[in-house]
Amino acid sequence: MTHWPRSYPLAALIALLAILPIGVLFDLAASEAQFFDAHNLRVLTNTLLLMVFTVLGSVLIGVPLAFVTAYVQFPMRRLWLVILAAPLAIPSYIGAFTIYAAFGRGGEIHNLLGIPLPAMDGLLGASLVMILYSYPFVMLTTRASLLSLDASLVNAARTLGMSLGMSLLKVVLPRVATGIAAGGLLVALYTLSDFGTPAIMRLDTFTRVIFVEYNAFGLSQAAMLSLQLLAIVGLVLFLESRVRGSREKPGRHLTLWPNGWQRWMIGVAVSPVILLAVVLPLAIFAVWLAREGSAGFDLRYAWNSVHASFLAAVCAVVLAIPVAHAAIAGRAGRIMERVTYFGFGVPGIVMGTALVYVGLKLPFLYQTLGLLVLCYVLRFLPLAVSSVRSTAEGLDSSLVKAARVLGASPREAFQRVTLPLTMRGMIAGAALVFLEAMRELPATLMLGPTGFETLATYLWRVYEAGYFGRAAIPGLLLVLMSALGLALMLSGERRAELEVSGK
Repeated sequence: MTHWPRSYPLAALIALLAILPIGVLFDLAASEAQFFDAHNLRVLTNTLLLMVFTVLGSVLIGVPLAFVTAYVQFPMRRLWLVILAAPLAIPSYIGAFTIYAAFGRGGEIHNLLGIPLPAMDGLLGASLVMILYSYPFVMLTTRASLLSLDASLVNAARTLGMSLGMSLLKVVLPRVATGIAAGGLLVALYTLSDFGTPAIMRLDTFTRVIFVEYNAFGLSQAAMLSLQLLAIVGLVLFLESRVRGSREKPGRHLTLWPNGWQRWMIGVAVSPVILLAVVLPLAIFAVWLAREGSAGFDLRYAWNSVHASFLAAVCAVVLAIPVAHAAIAGRAGRIMERVTYFGFGVPGIVMGTALVYVGLKLPFLYQTLGLLVLCYVLRFLPLAVSSVRSTAEGLDSSLVKAARVLGASPREAFQRVTLPLTMRGMIAGAALVFLEAMRELPATLMLGPTGFETLATYLWRVYEAGYFGRAAIPGLLLVLMSALGLALMLSGERRAELEVSGK
């Protein structure tokens, strides 16, 4: 293990690279005299309202669903968990696109069923979409906390005459407050960083206005708005760092057995969420696909997405190895690791603004695939770092020591022992980076080379042009790729459950 501190210099260099966007934004915004005005106040109000409504809605939906999926016994429980977490497999901008197209006079529902429904746009439409596609964060974090609790206190409360509902409200709910808060803060971060939903719903939030300023060549104003957005993101990240999960030792899980009528009521209660978040987008895409077929879709868009995302995944894993091993080696390495996590908290639109300026200063990088890949790496490097580190921490240190005793140099011990044994974490981290890069919209719009269309940017172009039917194939491909990421996440959650239960 003595060779790991040798990774410190490289890890420090990577950490410095991770905070590059902050310095760039300050330099770019220095020429902007107006820091805050009435227009910014309106943008701030819209952003905060969207965040608050989304967090409240996600908690109201996610917490009851966490109780249902953690405690209620019904047929095919695992399938229900997958269905309820399925909105995570659909990028929110796809949900916004299909809901925008489905509702209102002349929308797809009106055309197909003859039922004119109110249009979905503005703050109402954006809030609805963000709630539908972010409540699983609250559901999963709360469910994890519930599964770590011992049922003995609930049983004691029931023995003392308290009803089941009051037992859950007064005994269980306070003990999972940190899980709810953690999920709510994740929702807040997701809402602040989302570009596609406010843009499609025509709501002026920071992300949408930053993109408008960029397109109007107001790069300094875009940088100033980016710094204001980062201040809010920084506050949320600080609050998130103060939230600690449950430290209770897991015991016997609470089990509830509903009767047939109660199961039916649960199904009725959750069906609107599933219909709007999952069934509606897939149905709209199916209608468009049947109506227009491939509609001139070019497979190069899919290849471009795969190519750029694959390069980002490989680069991210290569950079993650020294950072992860430095984090294990000592406190200084852990600080470097935390610095690299900065990129994951930076909205794609903000990272794109910073790197556009870098490209202007370094013309050989401007509008190149390399700059786009760099953006992906800076944003999603923490996914690779956490996967590699979690695998490396589980290694038996005696294996490396044995290799050193047998005459292997530190580099040989790393290459022949440590590296093969951490390959599983490297592959998992690369897969997560790949899938997130495939979904990334605003940074790809800003940094992609001229004529370089990905699935995400092609979807945006057909929305702007009003050719909604052409979105079917790229939309379905993005949903399919995102579903693979959801499968990875849920498989990890399943392994954690089995470890907790001792099976």
